[in-house]
Order: sequence, then C-alpha cells, then structure tokens
Amino acid sequence: MTTSLKRMPGWAKLLSAVLLVLVVLFAGLRLSLLPGLGDVFREDTHDRSGPTLLKSIQDISRYDAASGNFQVVVDLEKDARFLPDALRGTRTLYVGAGTVDAYVDLGKVGENDVTVNEDRTSATLKLPHAALGKPALDPDHSYAVSKQRGLLDRLGDIFSDNPNDERAVQRLAARHIGDAAKDSRLTARAEENTTGMLKGLLSSLGFKEVNVTYGA
Repeated sequence: MTTSLKRMPGWAKLLSAVLLVLVVLFAGLRLSLLPGLGDVFREDTHDRSGPTLLKSIQDISRYDAASGNFQVVVDLEKDARFLPDALRGTRTLYVGAGTVDAYVDLGKVGENDVTVNEDRTSATLKLPHAALGKPALDPDHSYAVSKQRGLLDRLGDIFSDNPNDERAVQRLAARHIGDAAKDSRLTARAEENTTGMLKGLLSSLGFKEVNVTYGA
C-alpha cells in the first residue's frame, strides 16, 4: 500500500487531496442534518469591525428633485476561447435593483441669474439643467439568481480569498441602470419639481409672479 502511494504521480495526489476535502465537507453537511449534531457544524457570526472613521465632509448645494427606481436582469457569461464551458467558464444571472437621483445644482446660480422687480412682486430665475447622480444599487433587493462555473473555476474558488465575487455583475447592473435613467424623463421631472418648489417658496414670501428657466 505504501509503495503504490509513492508511485502515484503528483497530479493524482493533488486530485486525491481535493476529493478527500470534498468528501469531508459533504459528510459534514449530511451530519449537520442529523438531530443532535447540528451544533458541531454550526457557524457563528461575530462582528469585530473597527470604529467608523469620518474621512471628509462636503457641502451640498444641489436640490434632489426626483428619484427613479430601476431593476435590471444581468446575464453575464465569460468563456475560455479553447476550453469547453464545463471545464472553464462562468455564467451569472443577477437581478440588480437600484436608484438614480436627479438634481439641480443651485450652487451654480449667480447674481445675474436672479432678477427681481422694484416692488418685489416678480422674480425671474435662470437655473442650470437638472443632472443625474450616480446609480446606487440596493443590496437588500439585488441578488444572484444562478451561478454556473466550470470545473477549473470551482477548484479555483477553493483557494480564492473572495470565491463568489459579484463585483463584475454589480458594475454591469449599475451601468445598465444609469443608461436607463438617461433615457427616462427623470431630469425633466426634476426640473418640474424644482420649479414648483421655487414658485411655492417665493409665493409665500409675497411674490405674485415667478418665472423659472433652465439652461444657465
């Protein structure tokens, strides 16, 4: 028995070690389903995070006037050119949900962009066009539906520090959501809401006529 093990090539020893690990993991999963043995394989979670540090503070002069909720299904596939998918390749089906805010930057409004008549009953404001913020994925409503990986990719996950990395599909989902926001009426809605807010505010201050234009 000892002589046969010494004659085994290196790749066979590595394959035997991997199979042994898989057998132990599978056996642990089966044993954890038996009554009384669940505590042996139970996984406890401990939060040992350090204190949160304040890196910087930025003054915000923009008015967030509208927010759009989007959802996209991302189907991301990566193939190896000369290897079959069963051996090398990944395919991830991911549902990404996120929001995009539309805002008007009031900090760009100068003195010449606001005119008021002498009796302070009429005001004209020239504002910059509304812009879109960066897409923000909602982690509570974004999830992977399925993950398919080739044999080599699965073996690589065993030795990886981050085996189920989803950053690629998350970036792709955010990009699709941002493109959808550009094609929507989100900025137009933001300008309408900003106009309504300013007219209501100035009317409460005694202005009877308020004109708001965009494009400054």
